[in-house]
Amino acid sequence: MERKLNDLQPNSIWNYFEAICQVPRPSKNEEKIIAFLEAFAADKGLEIKKDEAGNVLISKPASPGFENRPMVVLQSHLDMVCEKNSNVDHDFMTDPIKPFIDGEWVKAEGTTLGADCGIGIAASLAVLADRSLQHGPIECLFTVDEETGLTGAFALQPGFFEGKILLNLDSEDEGEIFIGCAGGIDTLANFPYKKENVPAGFFPIKLSISGLKGGHSGDDINKGRGNAIRILARFLWFAYHHYGIRLAKISGGNLRNAIPREACAIVMVQNGYKENLVADFNIFKHDIAVEYALNEPVLKIDHGSTSPPDFVFDDTSAINLINALFLCPNGVQSMSSRMPGMVETSTNLASVKMEVDNAVVVTTSQRSEIETGKKMVADQVMALFELTGAKVRHSDGYPGWTPNPDSPVLKVAVDTYKKLFGNAPKVRSIHAGLECGLFLEKYPQLDMVSFGPTILGAHSPDERLNIASVKKFWEHLVLMLSSF
Repeated sequence: MERKLNDLQPNSIWNYFEAICQVPRPSKNEEKIIAFLEAFAADKGLEIKKDEAGNVLISKPASPGFENRPMVVLQSHLDMVCEKNSNVDHDFMTDPIKPFIDGEWVKAEGTTLGADCGIGIAASLAVLADRSLQHGPIECLFTVDEETGLTGAFALQPGFFEGKILLNLDSEDEGEIFIGCAGGIDTLANFPYKKENVPAGFFPIKLSISGLKGGHSGDDINKGRGNAIRILARFLWFAYHHYGIRLAKISGGNLRNAIPREACAIVMVQNGYKENLVADFNIFKHDIAVEYALNEPVLKIDHGSTSPPDFVFDDTSAINLINALFLCPNGVQSMSSRMPGMVETSTNLASVKMEVDNAVVVTTSQRSEIETGKKMVADQVMALFELTGAKVRHSDGYPGWTPNPDSPVLKVAVDTYKKLFGNAPKVRSIHAGLECGLFLEKYPQLDMVSFGPTILGAHSPDERLNIASVKKFWEHLVLMLSSF
Protein backbone atom coordinates (compact mmCIF):
# COMPACT_ATOMS: atom_id res chain seq x y z
CA MET A 1 0.00 0.00 0.00
CA GLU A 2 1.39 3.37 -1.01
CA ARG A 3 2.20 5.61 1.93
CA LYS A 4 1.15 9.25 1.88
CA LEU A 5 2.52 12.24 3.76
CA ASN A 6 -0.47 12.39 6.10
CA ASP A 7 0.46 8.88 7.29
CA LEU A 8 3.79 10.16 8.63
CA GLN A 9 4.58 11.26 12.17
CA PRO A 10 4.58 13.81 13.68
CA ASN A 11 1.33 14.25 11.84
CA SER A 12 0.98 18.00 12.35
CA ILE A 13 4.27 19.06 10.78
CA TRP A 14 3.80 16.70 7.80
CA ASN A 15 0.24 17.92 7.19
CA TYR A 16 1.42 21.52 7.11
CA PHE A 17 4.34 20.62 4.83
CA GLU A 18 2.01 18.92 2.38
CA ALA A 19 -0.32 21.94 2.47
CA ILE A 20 2.61 24.27 1.77
CA CYS A 21 3.58 22.13 -1.26
CA GLN A 22 0.23 23.05 -2.81
CA VAL A 23 1.04 26.78 -2.68
CA PRO A 24 3.36 28.21 -5.38
CA ARG A 25 6.13 30.27 -3.80
CA PRO A 26 8.93 31.17 -6.20
CA SER A 27 11.40 33.77 -5.01
CA LYS A 28 10.01 37.30 -5.45
CA ASN A 29 6.53 35.83 -5.95
CA GLU A 30 5.45 34.91 -2.43
CA GLU A 31 1.97 36.46 -2.58
CA LYS A 32 0.15 33.13 -2.44
CA ILE A 33 2.07 31.75 0.52
CA ILE A 34 1.61 35.06 2.36
CA ALA A 35 -2.15 34.78 1.78
CA PHE A 36 -1.94 31.22 3.11
CA LEU A 37 -0.30 32.51 6.32
CA GLU A 38 -2.90 35.25 6.69
CA ALA A 39 -5.70 32.70 6.42
CA PHE A 40 -3.93 30.45 8.93
CA ALA A 41 -3.53 33.25 11.48
CA ALA A 42 -7.16 34.29 11.09
CA ASP A 43 -8.32 30.69 11.57
CA LYS A 44 -6.21 30.26 14.73
CA GLY A 45 -7.02 33.71 16.15
CA LEU A 46 -3.35 34.73 16.20
CA GLU A 47 -1.87 38.20 15.79
CA ILE A 48 -0.21 38.76 12.42
CA LYS A 49 1.57 41.68 10.79
CA LYS A 50 3.42 42.28 7.55
CA ASP A 51 6.08 44.83 6.61
CA GLU A 52 6.54 46.66 3.30
CA ALA A 53 8.90 44.00 1.96
CA GLY A 54 6.37 41.23 2.60
CA ASN A 55 7.96 39.72 5.71
CA VAL A 56 5.33 38.22 7.99
CA LEU A 57 5.28 37.89 11.79
CA ILE A 58 2.75 35.70 13.60
CA SER A 59 2.70 35.86 17.42
CA LYS A 60 1.44 33.33 19.95
CA PRO A 61 1.07 33.95 23.71
CA ALA A 62 2.95 31.90 26.26
CA SER A 63 1.53 28.65 27.58
CA PRO A 64 -0.06 28.88 31.05
CA GLY A 65 2.70 29.09 33.65
CA PHE A 66 5.32 30.11 31.07
CA GLU A 67 4.40 33.79 30.87
CA ASN A 68 7.70 34.91 32.43
CA ARG A 69 9.88 32.90 30.06
CA PRO A 70 11.85 34.80 27.39
CA MET A 71 10.27 35.37 24.00
CA VAL A 72 11.61 33.07 21.27
CA VAL A 73 11.60 33.84 17.55
CA LEU A 74 11.23 30.93 15.11
CA GLN A 75 12.49 32.00 11.69
CA SER A 76 12.19 30.52 8.20
CA HIS A 77 11.97 31.91 4.68
CA LEU A 78 8.93 31.67 2.44
CA ASP A 79 10.45 31.23 -1.01
CA MET A 80 11.90 28.13 -2.63
CA VAL A 81 14.42 27.41 -5.37
CA CYS A 82 12.51 26.48 -8.53
CA GLU A 83 14.49 23.91 -10.50
CA LYS A 84 13.11 21.11 -12.66
CA ASN A 85 14.41 18.46 -14.97
CA SER A 86 14.37 19.54 -18.63
CA ASN A 87 11.83 16.86 -19.57
CA VAL A 88 9.33 17.90 -16.88
CA ASP A 89 6.37 20.15 -17.67
CA HIS A 90 5.90 22.29 -14.56
CA ASP A 91 5.01 25.96 -14.02
CA PHE A 92 6.27 27.03 -10.59
CA MET A 93 4.01 30.10 -10.68
CA THR A 94 0.82 28.03 -10.80
CA ASP A 95 1.48 24.33 -10.29
CA PRO A 96 1.74 22.58 -6.92
CA ILE A 97 4.78 20.58 -5.94
CA LYS A 98 4.02 16.85 -6.03
CA PRO A 99 5.71 15.17 -3.05
CA PHE A 100 5.92 11.41 -2.71
CA ILE A 101 7.52 8.91 -0.34
CA ASP A 102 10.48 6.90 -1.59
CA GLY A 103 11.70 4.60 1.17
CA GLU A 104 13.09 6.77 3.97
CA TRP A 105 12.80 9.98 1.96
CA VAL A 106 10.22 12.44 0.70
CA LYS A 107 10.94 13.66 -2.83
CA ALA A 108 9.14 15.62 -5.55
CA GLU A 109 8.19 14.52 -9.06
CA GLY A 110 10.90 16.02 -11.27
CA THR A 111 11.24 19.32 -9.39
CA THR A 112 12.79 20.76 -6.29
CA LEU A 113 10.80 19.70 -3.23
CA GLY A 114 10.89 23.01 -1.40
CA ALA A 115 11.84 21.38 1.90
CA ASP A 116 14.34 24.24 1.94
CA CYS A 117 12.74 26.01 3.78
CA GLY A 118 9.22 24.58 3.60
CA ILE A 119 9.86 22.20 6.47
CA GLY A 120 10.87 25.19 8.62
CA ILE A 121 7.61 26.94 7.74
CA ALA A 122 5.69 23.75 8.55
CA ALA A 123 7.41 23.44 11.95
CA SER A 124 6.55 27.04 12.82
CA LEU A 125 2.90 26.54 11.87
CA ALA A 126 2.73 23.31 13.86
CA VAL A 127 4.07 25.14 16.93
CA LEU A 128 1.59 27.97 16.45
CA ALA A 129 -1.33 25.56 16.05
CA ASP A 130 -0.57 23.18 18.94
CA ARG A 131 -2.04 24.42 22.22
CA SER A 132 -0.65 21.47 24.18
CA LEU A 133 2.97 22.62 23.88
CA GLN A 134 4.78 24.32 26.75
CA HIS A 135 6.70 27.47 25.85
CA GLY A 136 7.12 31.14 26.54
CA PRO A 137 5.80 33.77 24.13
CA ILE A 138 6.49 32.87 20.50
CA GLU A 139 7.08 35.00 17.42
CA CYS A 140 7.30 33.27 14.05
CA LEU A 141 9.16 35.32 11.47
CA PHE A 142 8.71 34.42 7.81
CA THR A 143 10.99 36.30 5.42
CA VAL A 144 10.71 36.72 1.65
CA ASP A 145 13.14 36.21 -1.21
CA GLU A 146 15.93 34.55 0.73
CA GLU A 147 17.11 32.42 -2.17
CA THR A 148 17.76 35.09 -4.80
CA GLY A 149 18.81 38.10 -2.81
CA LEU A 150 18.01 37.90 0.93
CA THR A 151 15.61 40.74 0.15
CA GLY A 152 13.40 40.23 3.17
CA ALA A 153 16.30 40.07 5.61
CA PHE A 154 17.90 43.16 4.07
CA ALA A 155 14.62 45.08 4.37
CA LEU A 156 13.81 43.97 7.91
CA GLN A 157 13.56 46.98 10.21
CA PRO A 158 14.48 47.15 13.91
CA GLY A 159 11.42 46.66 16.09
CA PHE A 160 9.50 44.35 13.73
CA PHE A 161 9.94 41.56 16.27
CA GLU A 162 10.74 41.67 19.99
CA GLY A 163 12.46 38.41 20.88
CA LYS A 164 16.17 38.22 21.69
CA ILE A 165 16.44 34.47 21.13
CA LEU A 166 16.17 33.35 17.52
CA LEU A 167 15.99 29.79 16.21
CA ASN A 168 16.69 29.70 12.48
CA LEU A 169 14.99 26.61 10.97
CA ASP A 170 16.85 26.70 7.66
CA SER A 171 19.63 24.13 8.16
CA GLU A 172 19.81 20.78 6.43
CA ASP A 173 21.76 18.35 8.62
CA GLU A 174 19.98 16.70 11.56
CA GLY A 175 22.30 16.27 14.53
CA GLU A 176 24.24 19.41 13.65
CA ILE A 177 23.75 22.83 15.20
CA PHE A 178 25.06 25.82 13.31
CA ILE A 179 26.43 28.93 14.99
CA GLY A 180 27.92 30.73 11.99
CA CYS A 181 27.70 31.04 8.22
CA ALA A 182 29.58 32.40 5.25
CA GLY A 183 28.99 35.81 3.78
CA GLY A 184 28.49 36.07 0.04
CA ILE A 185 28.62 38.29 -3.02
CA ASP A 186 27.80 37.87 -6.71
CA THR A 187 30.04 38.88 -9.60
CA LEU A 188 28.27 39.38 -12.92
CA ALA A 189 29.91 39.86 -16.30
CA ASN A 190 28.30 41.24 -19.46
CA PHE A 191 30.02 40.06 -22.65
CA PRO A 192 28.84 42.04 -25.70
CA TYR A 193 29.10 40.40 -29.11
CA LYS A 194 28.41 41.24 -32.74
CA LYS A 195 26.21 39.10 -34.92
CA GLU A 196 27.75 37.82 -38.12
CA ASN A 197 26.30 35.85 -40.99
CA VAL A 198 26.63 32.09 -40.79
CA PRO A 199 29.69 31.24 -42.93
CA ALA A 200 29.30 29.05 -46.00
CA GLY A 201 30.71 25.54 -45.84
CA PHE A 202 30.09 25.14 -42.11
CA PHE A 203 27.97 22.50 -40.38
CA PRO A 204 25.96 23.12 -37.14
CA ILE A 205 26.46 20.80 -34.16
CA LYS A 206 24.75 20.96 -30.79
CA LEU A 207 26.88 20.03 -27.77
CA SER A 208 25.18 19.37 -24.44
CA ILE A 209 26.07 18.46 -20.87
CA SER A 210 23.34 17.10 -18.55
CA GLY A 211 22.62 14.61 -15.79
CA LEU A 212 24.83 16.28 -13.18
CA LYS A 213 23.81 16.33 -9.54
CA GLY A 214 24.05 20.10 -9.16
CA GLY A 215 23.16 21.14 -5.65
CA HIS A 216 23.72 24.06 -3.32
CA SER A 217 26.64 26.26 -4.34
CA GLY A 218 27.70 26.64 -0.71
CA ASP A 219 26.88 23.45 1.15
CA ASP A 220 27.75 21.13 -1.77
CA ILE A 221 30.70 23.02 -3.24
CA ASN A 222 33.28 20.68 -1.66
CA LYS A 223 31.69 17.40 -2.81
CA GLY A 224 33.50 17.09 -6.12
CA ARG A 225 30.44 17.60 -8.28
CA GLY A 226 30.74 18.58 -11.91
CA ASN A 227 29.96 22.07 -13.17
CA ALA A 228 28.22 21.75 -16.54
CA ILE A 229 29.41 25.14 -17.79
CA ARG A 230 33.04 24.38 -16.96
CA ILE A 231 32.86 20.99 -18.70
CA LEU A 232 31.31 22.53 -21.81
CA ALA A 233 33.82 25.41 -21.87
CA ARG A 234 36.66 22.91 -21.67
CA PHE A 235 35.65 21.34 -24.98
CA LEU A 236 34.76 24.65 -26.62
CA TRP A 237 38.27 25.94 -25.88
CA PHE A 238 39.79 22.82 -27.42
CA ALA A 239 37.50 22.93 -30.46
CA TYR A 240 38.19 26.60 -31.11
CA HIS A 241 41.95 26.13 -31.09
CA HIS A 242 41.95 22.90 -33.12
CA TYR A 243 39.09 23.44 -35.56
CA GLY A 244 38.31 27.15 -35.59
CA ILE A 245 34.68 26.62 -34.60
CA ARG A 246 32.23 29.51 -34.71
CA LEU A 247 29.99 29.95 -31.68
CA ALA A 248 26.28 30.49 -32.36
CA LYS A 249 24.49 29.82 -29.08
CA ILE A 250 25.43 29.05 -25.49
CA SER A 251 23.51 28.62 -22.25
CA GLY A 252 23.95 26.87 -18.93
CA GLY A 253 22.86 26.90 -15.33
CA ASN A 254 20.03 28.90 -13.91
CA LEU A 255 20.33 30.26 -10.37
CA ARG A 256 23.28 32.02 -8.75
CA ASN A 257 23.20 29.72 -5.71
CA ALA A 258 23.00 26.39 -7.55
CA ILE A 259 25.81 24.37 -9.13
CA PRO A 260 24.83 24.19 -12.83
CA ARG A 261 23.58 20.75 -13.89
CA GLU A 262 23.07 21.42 -17.59
CA ALA A 263 24.74 23.45 -20.35
CA CYS A 264 24.63 23.45 -24.14
CA ALA A 265 26.09 25.24 -27.14
CA ILE A 266 25.58 25.32 -30.89
CA VAL A 267 28.78 25.61 -32.84
CA MET A 268 29.62 25.73 -36.54
CA VAL A 269 32.48 23.64 -37.86
CA GLN A 270 33.88 23.49 -41.38
CA ASN A 271 32.39 20.59 -43.31
CA GLY A 272 35.80 19.00 -43.77
CA TYR A 273 36.45 18.94 -40.01
CA LYS A 274 33.05 17.66 -38.89
CA GLU A 275 34.01 13.99 -38.51
CA ASN A 276 37.28 14.84 -36.76
CA LEU A 277 35.53 17.13 -34.29
CA VAL A 278 32.92 14.47 -33.51
CA ALA A 279 35.66 11.90 -32.98
CA ASP A 280 37.47 14.22 -30.56
CA PHE A 281 34.21 14.96 -28.79
CA ASN A 282 33.65 11.25 -28.21
CA ILE A 283 37.17 10.95 -26.76
CA PHE A 284 36.40 13.96 -24.53
CA LYS A 285 33.13 12.33 -23.48
CA HIS A 286 34.99 9.19 -22.38
CA ASP A 287 37.66 11.14 -20.52
CA ILE A 288 35.15 13.25 -18.59
CA ALA A 289 33.11 10.15 -17.71
CA VAL A 290 36.24 8.60 -16.20
CA GLU A 291 37.09 11.77 -14.28
CA TYR A 292 33.62 12.02 -12.74
CA ALA A 293 32.81 8.30 -12.49
CA LEU A 294 32.47 8.35 -8.69
CA ASN A 295 30.75 11.70 -8.15
CA GLU A 296 28.62 11.98 -11.31
CA PRO A 297 27.55 8.47 -12.34
CA VAL A 298 24.70 9.60 -14.65
CA LEU A 299 26.56 12.43 -16.39
CA LYS A 300 25.50 12.75 -20.04
CA ILE A 301 27.64 14.36 -22.72
CA ASP A 302 25.95 14.42 -26.11
CA HIS A 303 26.29 15.87 -29.58
CA GLY A 304 23.84 15.99 -32.43
CA SER A 305 22.82 17.78 -35.58
CA THR A 306 20.59 20.82 -35.32
CA SER A 307 18.99 23.48 -37.48
CA PRO A 308 21.35 26.13 -38.85
CA PRO A 309 21.42 29.16 -36.52
CA ASP A 310 20.45 32.66 -37.60
CA PHE A 311 23.89 34.08 -36.83
CA VAL A 312 27.26 33.41 -35.23
CA PHE A 313 29.25 35.47 -32.74
CA ASP A 314 32.08 37.59 -34.06
CA ASP A 315 35.33 35.72 -33.57
CA THR A 316 36.89 38.03 -30.96
CA SER A 317 33.82 38.03 -28.70
CA ALA A 318 33.49 34.26 -28.97
CA ILE A 319 37.05 33.48 -27.88
CA ASN A 320 36.89 36.10 -25.12
CA LEU A 321 33.82 34.40 -23.70
CA ILE A 322 35.23 30.90 -24.11
CA ASN A 323 38.49 31.91 -22.44
CA ALA A 324 36.60 33.49 -19.53
CA LEU A 325 34.44 30.41 -18.94
CA PHE A 326 37.42 28.08 -19.29
CA LEU A 327 39.63 30.05 -16.88
CA CYS A 328 37.02 31.23 -14.38
CA PRO A 329 37.84 30.03 -10.84
CA ASN A 330 35.30 27.52 -9.58
CA GLY A 331 34.90 25.48 -6.42
CA VAL A 332 36.77 25.52 -3.11
CA GLN A 333 39.46 28.19 -2.91
CA SER A 334 40.59 27.60 0.70
CA MET A 335 39.66 25.56 3.77
CA SER A 336 39.03 27.06 7.19
CA SER A 337 41.77 27.28 9.79
CA ARG A 338 39.20 28.17 12.49
CA MET A 339 36.83 25.22 12.05
CA PRO A 340 38.68 22.19 10.62
CA GLY A 341 36.90 20.47 7.76
CA MET A 342 34.88 23.54 6.80
CA VAL A 343 35.27 25.39 3.52
CA GLU A 344 36.48 28.92 4.14
CA THR A 345 36.26 30.50 0.67
CA SER A 346 34.67 29.32 -2.59
CA THR A 347 33.30 30.53 -5.89
CA ASN A 348 30.63 29.11 -8.20
CA LEU A 349 30.35 29.64 -11.96
CA ALA A 350 26.57 29.65 -11.82
CA SER A 351 25.03 30.54 -15.18
CA VAL A 352 25.63 31.79 -18.71
CA LYS A 353 22.69 33.28 -20.59
CA MET A 354 22.27 35.03 -23.93
CA GLU A 355 20.35 38.29 -23.57
CA VAL A 356 18.26 40.13 -26.15
CA ASP A 357 20.66 43.05 -26.40
CA ASN A 358 23.49 41.12 -28.09
CA ALA A 359 25.22 40.23 -24.86
CA VAL A 360 25.98 37.13 -22.84
CA VAL A 361 25.59 37.48 -19.06
CA VAL A 362 27.74 35.26 -16.86
CA THR A 363 26.77 35.01 -13.18
CA THR A 364 29.11 33.80 -10.46
CA SER A 365 28.81 33.76 -6.68
CA GLN A 366 31.53 33.93 -4.03
CA ARG A 367 31.35 32.91 -0.37
CA SER A 368 33.68 33.14 2.61
CA GLU A 369 33.57 33.09 6.39
CA ILE A 370 36.16 35.90 6.20
CA GLU A 371 35.08 39.21 4.71
CA THR A 372 38.49 39.86 3.17
CA GLY A 373 38.52 36.36 1.65
CA LYS A 374 35.16 36.99 0.05
CA LYS A 375 36.34 40.28 -1.42
CA MET A 376 39.60 38.83 -2.73
CA VAL A 377 38.06 35.97 -4.71
CA ALA A 378 35.29 38.24 -6.04
CA ASP A 379 37.90 40.71 -7.25
CA GLN A 380 39.91 37.89 -8.85
CA VAL A 381 36.86 36.83 -10.83
CA MET A 382 36.25 40.47 -11.80
CA ALA A 383 39.86 40.86 -12.95
CA LEU A 384 39.61 37.82 -15.19
CA PHE A 385 36.35 38.97 -16.73
CA GLU A 386 37.72 42.46 -17.35
CA LEU A 387 40.80 40.99 -19.07
CA THR A 388 38.49 39.09 -21.40
CA GLY A 389 36.54 42.19 -22.43
CA ALA A 390 33.49 42.08 -20.19
CA LYS A 391 31.73 44.79 -18.26
CA VAL A 392 31.69 43.57 -14.67
CA ARG A 393 29.87 44.47 -11.48
CA HIS A 394 29.54 43.09 -7.96
CA SER A 395 26.25 42.75 -6.11
CA ASP A 396 25.88 44.39 -2.70
CA GLY A 397 26.65 41.11 -0.99
CA TYR A 398 25.68 40.05 2.51
CA PRO A 399 27.61 39.58 5.75
CA GLY A 400 28.54 36.36 7.44
CA TRP A 401 27.58 35.28 10.95
CA THR A 402 30.56 35.02 13.29
CA PRO A 403 30.40 31.92 15.51
CA ASN A 404 29.91 32.37 19.28
CA PRO A 405 30.82 29.09 21.03
CA ASP A 406 29.78 30.59 24.39
CA SER A 407 26.20 31.28 23.32
CA PRO A 408 23.59 30.51 26.04
CA VAL A 409 21.13 29.45 23.32
CA LEU A 410 23.71 27.01 22.00
CA LYS A 411 24.04 25.49 25.49
CA VAL A 412 20.27 24.90 25.62
CA ALA A 413 20.33 23.39 22.14
CA VAL A 414 23.18 21.00 22.98
CA ASP A 415 21.83 20.01 26.42
CA THR A 416 18.32 19.25 25.13
CA TYR A 417 19.71 17.22 22.24
CA LYS A 418 21.81 15.12 24.62
CA LYS A 419 18.80 14.60 26.88
CA LEU A 420 16.65 13.39 23.99
CA PHE A 421 19.06 11.27 21.99
CA GLY A 422 21.92 10.39 24.34
CA ASN A 423 24.71 11.91 22.28
CA ALA A 424 26.03 15.39 21.61
CA PRO A 425 25.22 17.15 18.34
CA LYS A 426 27.97 18.53 16.14
CA VAL A 427 28.43 22.27 16.51
CA ARG A 428 29.78 24.01 13.44
CA SER A 429 29.52 26.81 10.94
CA ILE A 430 28.03 26.37 7.46
CA HIS A 431 29.46 27.43 4.11
CA ALA A 432 26.14 28.79 2.94
CA GLY A 433 24.32 32.06 3.34
CA LEU A 434 21.87 32.23 6.21
CA GLU A 435 19.86 35.31 7.04
CA CYS A 436 21.31 35.37 10.55
CA GLY A 437 24.19 37.68 9.64
CA LEU A 438 21.74 40.31 8.40
CA PHE A 439 19.55 39.90 11.47
CA LEU A 440 22.53 40.71 13.67
CA GLU A 441 23.06 44.01 11.86
CA LYS A 442 19.52 45.10 12.78
CA TYR A 443 19.25 43.26 16.10
CA PRO A 444 22.76 43.06 17.60
CA GLN A 445 21.40 41.68 20.89
CA LEU A 446 20.22 38.44 19.27
CA ASP A 447 21.47 35.06 20.42
CA MET A 448 20.90 32.48 17.68
CA VAL A 449 21.39 28.94 16.50
CA SER A 450 20.29 27.27 13.27
CA PHE A 451 19.16 23.65 12.95
CA GLY A 452 16.83 21.45 10.92
CA PRO A 453 16.18 17.96 9.57
CA THR A 454 18.33 16.28 6.93
CA ILE A 455 17.82 17.56 3.39
CA LEU A 456 19.99 16.29 0.55
CA GLY A 457 20.21 17.66 -2.98
CA ALA A 458 18.79 21.07 -2.06
CA HIS A 459 18.39 23.45 -5.02
CA SER A 460 18.11 20.54 -7.46
CA PRO A 461 15.33 18.17 -8.59
CA ASP A 462 17.12 15.50 -6.56
CA GLU A 463 16.14 17.34 -3.34
CA ARG A 464 14.94 14.91 -0.70
CA LEU A 465 13.87 15.15 2.93
CA ASN A 466 14.72 12.40 5.40
CA ILE A 467 11.57 11.23 7.18
CA ALA A 468 13.16 10.01 10.42
CA SER A 469 15.14 13.23 10.84
CA VAL A 470 11.94 15.31 10.76
CA LYS A 471 10.69 13.52 13.88
CA LYS A 472 13.99 14.17 15.70
CA PHE A 473 13.99 17.80 14.55
CA TRP A 474 10.45 18.29 15.86
CA GLU A 475 11.15 16.64 19.23
CA HIS A 476 14.27 18.75 19.66
CA LEU A 477 12.46 21.98 18.79
CA VAL A 478 9.62 21.23 21.21
CA LEU A 479 11.97 20.47 24.12
CA MET A 480 14.07 23.55 23.41
CA LEU A 481 11.00 25.79 23.52
CA SER A 482 10.09 24.45 26.97
CA SER A 483 13.66 24.86 28.25
CA PHE A 484 14.36 28.57 27.83
